[in-house]
Amino acid sequence: MDAPATVLLDELDAANRRLETAAPSEIIQWSIERFSGNVAMACSFEDLVLVDLAVTCEPGIEVIFLDTGFHFPETLEFAHRFCEQRGVNLTTTTPPPEAEAWPCGTARCCELRKVVPLAGALEGRDAWLTALKRVDAPTRVNVPIVSWDERFGLVKCNPLATWTDDDIAYYLRDKGLESHPLWERGYASIGCAPVTRPVAPGESRRAGRWSDSDKEECGLHG
Repeated sequence: MDAPATVLLDELDAANRRLETAAPSEIIQWSIERFSGNVAMACSFEDLVLVDLAVTCEPGIEVIFLDTGFHFPETLEFAHRFCEQRGVNLTTTTPPPEAEAWPCGTARCCELRKVVPLAGALEGRDAWLTALKRVDAPTRVNVPIVSWDERFGLVKCNPLATWTDDDIAYYLRDKGLESHPLWERGYASIGCAPVTRPVAPGESRRAGRWSDSDKEECGLHG
């Protein structure tokens, strides 16, 4: 989908360059001001950094959680606890009926349990926030701060793009935020339970995702 006239690609390019060295809170604030608050964020609750930053900047921001039906119980409890404590404006999506034929790990699982529900949840929005970081995976090393998202037809902002795992850890400690309980059990990147395992010493942080296949992304980000 082409960017609308109200969002010029050269404007996004300029914003991307300008925000490259900005703090995540500045990037979030820019998106809220630029799009008059018509912004949502998607959160997997792997950690609490982006959602904490977002609700601090804009307490009523819609936080979208994609419930695939296969999350670890620990993830669901972790998300529920934080959202209850902070009064988060949470939208939890559910897969369409046709997803029943495609359980976790099958060819169309991520499409039907993540991509399709998120597309519906973002309908009518001007921009969305994600927690993508360049250090997450080789497929993400060139993640921009701001860009036009052709898949969903709106502006995509990645406020944490330049952050490292150390930055995430420092923020959690500094703010007194809970870490995902599975981190202590060796899970470095947390997705759906049937296709996620702990990582061994020396492995990359996403080595535990879809480790029995050549899959690297779920389709939300390419």
